Amino acid sequence: MADNPSSLTLTRVRLGAGGPLVRVRVADGRITHVVPESDAGAEVDGGRRLDLEGRVLLPGLWDAHVHLAEWASARHRLDLAGTPSARAVADLVRERAGAADGSVLHGYGFRDGLWADAPHKALLDAVLPDRPVALVSADLHAVWLNSACLALVGKGEHPTGLIREHEAHEVLSALPAAPADVVDGWIEEACRAAAARGVTGVIDFQFGDTVVDWERRSARFRPAVRVSAAVYPSRLDAAIERGLRTGDEVGADGSLVRVGPLKLFTDGSLNTRTALCRDPYPGLEGTDGAHGIEETAPDELVRLMRRAAAHGVVPAVHAIGDRANTVALDAFEAVRCRGRIEHAQLLSPQDLPRFARLGITAGVQPRHATDDRDVADRHWAGRTERAFAYADLLAAGARLEFGSDAPVSPLDPWLAIASAVSRTDDERPAWHPEQRLSVPDALVAAARGRRLIRVGDPADLVVVDVDPLDADADTLRAMPVHATMTNGRWTHGPY
Repeated sequence: MADNPSSLTLTRVRLGAGGPLVRVRVADGRITHVVPESDAGAEVDGGRRLDLEGRVLLPGLWDAHVHLAEWASARHRLDLAGTPSARAVADLVRERAGAADGSVLHGYGFRDGLWADAPHKALLDAVLPDRPVALVSADLHAVWLNSACLALVGKGEHPTGLIREHEAHEVLSALPAAPADVVDGWIEEACRAAAARGVTGVIDFQFGDTVVDWERRSARFRPAVRVSAAVYPSRLDAAIERGLRTGDEVGADGSLVRVGPLKLFTDGSLNTRTALCRDPYPGLEGTDGAHGIEETAPDELVRLMRRAAAHGVVPAVHAIGDRANTVALDAFEAVRCRGRIEHAQLLSPQDLPRFARLGITAGVQPRHATDDRDVADRHWAGRTERAFAYADLLAAGARLEFGSDAPVSPLDPWLAIASAVSRTDDERPAWHPEQRLSVPDALVAAARGRRLIRVGDPADLVVVDVDPLDADADTLRAMPVHATMTNGRWTHGPY
């Protein structure tokens, strides 16, 4: 890609979906002029001129919920997506086992919520007894290990080898990791791939010391996207001691890497039947965990949120079940701070207006609605009119921000936009079509609330070859991205 000029005028470009032809001048990383193309007398030219031939200019897109190291690593792991049973996963492990050199065989992407059989260490032991095997579920809330891997992480007595929620995160942290420079290289590559889909920024919720990791990476390479690096409770005290606040610049290029929100959990996930719900899961009535799990007690949630907010760190609370969302909203009401609820998948009707009233952003992942419709129909039977209720949230005045939860879904905002607009990703009719969003509303949610390109805004832009208003769902998913600009620099495209 050619060097980026400090000043550039984009000519014959359409201003937003369905917009007029304009000229847009970019200088020193910001939009300095936007004038109609027909206004020949307007003085906006400066530096290089670039004719975009009638293409559409949109605000840069964000992925407001990713796990970048997991996403980058998943691109190099055994792909388990679409496997129909535990036995099928074991067969795939046998086929791809490779040399028994003692290294861990990593896999990612199984979804067991609809399987007739259950993941068990014995299935993996039968096909690969000597090499450690660690398979991560698609929702990142479970890990399935064989006996060799259980012994490696000190869990040799575990009865099944399927470990869920907090314990699963501990197990994954205990596994031998790829060298930091290797993972950093994968992440640099993943950021470039994201830019190729029009992404100009991400919120990285990777578990660990994410701020410190990005300080190291930014000294090694200039990321192709802006990064907001989350803080986890185990690192909150250290962040406070350093005086770090959400939005603070960190790293070698502070304009691109900033401190993100504090990530907290109220519950688990739908696929693992650990999302905290008011009603029991079908078939689990009367058992422990019939309503899901409570990851953080309400009093502790309030304590952590209050401490973070007092030091300028914005909370982002994971909540999937309807009971979990009520708990999260109650905590925000008690603390009276701004923040986010991540996922907001199942909501009680009385909680819908609370998002707007409390000023809470709903960080949602529309691809989950289409990926998980069958799991939801089974495990949230009779409640799915309240699931992934994006139109209801928007009608109640909530601010929506789209993410992928990559690697749970691919880091591609156009997939989220298409799923939000169509509510299906296959030949079946739309699932709860009353919750579909319009293309303009979906574009705003994918751009973190930016509806317009205005003078003074950061020059975070994406140029597409097809007007999204003229695109069907298939075209939206495969949207041809001509070029992407972040902070006034081309990060993707022919320039």
